[in-house]
Amino acid sequence: MKTTPRSLLLTTLGLAAVAGTLALAPLRADDKAAKDRAMPELKLDHTPAKRDGAAPRSYAPVVKKAAPSVVYVFSTKTVKHPPLQMMPFFNDPMFRRFFGDQLPEEDDNNRSAPQQRRFGRQRQPEMKQQGLGSGVIVSADGYILTNNHVVDGADEVKVALEAGKREFVAEIVGRDPKTDLAVLKIDAKDLTAVALGDSDALEVGDTVLAIGNPFGIGQTVTSGIVSATGRGGLGIEEYEDFIQTDAAINPGNSGGALVDCEGRLVGINTAIYSRTGGFMGLGFAIPSNLARAVMEQLITKGKIERGFIGVGIQDLTPELKKEFGVEDGVIVTGLTDGSAGEKAGLKSGDVIVKLDGQPVADGRRLRLMVGRHIPGTEVKLDVIRDGKEKTFTLKLGEQPAGNRKLGSDDGETERSDNDEDTLNGVAVMDLTPQLREQGNLPRDLKGAFITDVDPDSAAAKAGLREGDVILEINKQAVETAKQAVELTTKPKSKRTLLLLWRDGVRRYVMVDETKVEKK
Repeated sequence: MKTTPRSLLLTTLGLAAVAGTLALAPLRADDKAAKDRAMPELKLDHTPAKRDGAAPRSYAPVVKKAAPSVVYVFSTKTVKHPPLQMMPFFNDPMFRRFFGDQLPEEDDNNRSAPQQRRFGRQRQPEMKQQGLGSGVIVSADGYILTNNHVVDGADEVKVALEAGKREFVAEIVGRDPKTDLAVLKIDAKDLTAVALGDSDALEVGDTVLAIGNPFGIGQTVTSGIVSATGRGGLGIEEYEDFIQTDAAINPGNSGGALVDCEGRLVGINTAIYSRTGGFMGLGFAIPSNLARAVMEQLITKGKIERGFIGVGIQDLTPELKKEFGVEDGVIVTGLTDGSAGEKAGLKSGDVIVKLDGQPVADGRRLRLMVGRHIPGTEVKLDVIRDGKEKTFTLKLGEQPAGNRKLGSDDGETERSDNDEDTLNGVAVMDLTPQLREQGNLPRDLKGAFITDVDPDSAAAKAGLREGDVILEINKQAVETAKQAVELTTKPKSKRTLLLLWRDGVRRYVMVDETKVEKK
């Protein structure tokens, strides 16, 4: 079978996350000043929550305790006028009330007039965009936690206390886009700071209250329960460990407080999942323990430093669990040259099952566990290699900026269609300069390029597709199409473990042809 490689099709899955405000920009603290900052005194309360099953008749005492610590955050940015047709929400009455008189108006009389042509450089008209969000006072001397997207890009940030009776210009101490957290500082004393609870102690079913400034109408309190903890994989942030709640969260609640029934801060309200833009029962908050860890680095260092192993990882599928003989963990799919993982002796195909004795459930959990350590921290990894457990001690490196994931037919196509062989229905060819150019493939990438996959084959059902590059077959390196075919000729098993390269990511796939029905 000879084929002509087609272009790859990219499919993205979008998630509607309405998080409250326009995303505007930071006023950065002076770096030297940031380094000289000392951590403020925080109110910590990690006593266990009461779970006697008796629901209170009123949450008024809880609200009176926590609400004074929740503030309004106003951000302003000067932007060039975008074309009206690019902003359909301008015709929505709610947005008109929200933005006030700052919206550009269309002239009905000139709507159909021919567009004028002008010569020379024209001055772009400008407008002020305003965003409304919320924040939480965490220290009596004016430190405030909020969301990064509330203040990202702002020319000016103001904070209003006591329902707008007191207003301050805020300094942005630091931002962390990867967790969507930011720390503000206002020049004030003797403020009412919220007590920080232990978010790790939350249980599904615990009562929580969301306090914030939805739609800019004023401070609002809603109640609900913890629907889930450790929620991730939503595609909202790079580091996701959300508390999910059915307490109503709406635009403007971003950066506000999620408190428990004792009035302690357990989360920073961040996003909702919605098909309409309004609340649909799925709200997400950043756990207070994660927020506190990020805040401490932003205040004392002015930036976030995260540990880095330097490995590409992949979650285990049921087939891969069977193949590697493990129930939980993540597979190492590649290593960065000179990284902590490479220096410690990790190899592609290792399965990381524990970090410092704590089980590693999946890749997201491993990233969170590693990311909470600062560079230079020594950690122990328990790994399964070829069915045997090994322990590696390594010193974490620093996550590089902009870190990327590891991860015409003028050549001869190889195929295997013998019933005794594996990967039937898959056609491959050598990587040619033309293929590398067409597919934007790295020059040092070695393997067999897949040019065709029979849609009824086991390989297609396992997820192989045209444009993938086979790097390994049953843990043996592949550099040519001929070698790939040879490794699948009369194998010992009809189950084939592949290491693939796709869009810069390395990934293990199990192709099981024992399940293929012969016709």
